[in-house]
Amino acid sequence: MTTHILLSGAGFSRNWGGMLTPEVFQYLLGCNELDTELRRLLLRDRSFEDVLAALQNAPDIDSKRRHDQLTSALVGMFNRMGLAFMQREFEFRNPPDTRYSLTNFLMRFDAIFTLNQDTLLEQKYIPFVGPPKWGRAHLPGVKYPGNPQFTGSVHDRIAVMEPNPSDFRLSPGVQPYIKLHGSTNWNDGPSGRRILIMGGQKAVSINQFPILSWYHQEFRKMLMRPGARLMVIGYSFSDVHINDAIMDAVKQSDLKIFLVDPLGDKILDKREPRAMIPDHPDPLVEIIPPRLIGISRRPIASTFNDDIVEHGNLTRFFD
Repeated sequence: MTTHILLSGAGFSRNWGGMLTPEVFQYLLGCNELDTELRRLLLRDRSFEDVLAALQNAPDIDSKRRHDQLTSALVGMFNRMGLAFMQREFEFRNPPDTRYSLTNFLMRFDAIFTLNQDTLLEQKYIPFVGPPKWGRAHLPGVKYPGNPQFTGSVHDRIAVMEPNPSDFRLSPGVQPYIKLHGSTNWNDGPSGRRILIMGGQKAVSINQFPILSWYHQEFRKMLMRPGARLMVIGYSFSDVHINDAIMDAVKQSDLKIFLVDPLGDKILDKREPRAMIPDHPDPLVEIIPPRLIGISRRPIASTFNDDIVEHGNLTRFFD
């Protein structure tokens, strides 16, 4: 039996105006709450993730304060994105046509994993999942703290959530939506720590949170299932722990992969193209291409609007 798995990255949310990594850097430069030294570090490294990792590991009080500053600015960015998503339609075809419905397409997956910390799918997709394939969609292992009074407002769907160890399981008839790097609106209960994995040493940070450790175990297990097929949309293949999970599954099982990215399979090659002496190819370049069953370079926004040819290419994943 085939298991259809989706892994999404920032390039997926970009179709609704979400920010890619270079755009996050540009956004941060405009944040007034960042002090002069933090701006200097950002301009020097040109990478907010590198700066975040360095500050996270520094022992001095000023670095810890700047780490909190930068994290707060990033959460503010995600909140702005969330508000912007509320003003966007999820479907791209107007008038709507069920044959080209992105919601119906997503419902065909047995599980959706994401590296994004935004709340796009909590707002626009999860509330509308249902029969015939699923009873509902669910973020396993998290809950709303206390006893919130729900009004049906979209704001309730992105309220603060925390781990729920009693729900560390995948329930039959429920489509799991699993956020491998946490979420902008999650915290670790009484400690108040944000469950938001950014910067370097992601694997180390993930292991600090039982819910994320469990998520990654489920990701690896699902990739290893006989007949598993993985569609990757908008992921840059820049996280070693994710790449290792995919490559291990390729080596140890019959996993097949479909890439959706403007760079196509070139996204796998991390060598510096301008280097005088080219590096050896990354293992990604050697291990993954033989398992590719499809590539789409076109944006989701057009594929699910008026690009009928590419829509047919994408849906062959389920054949």
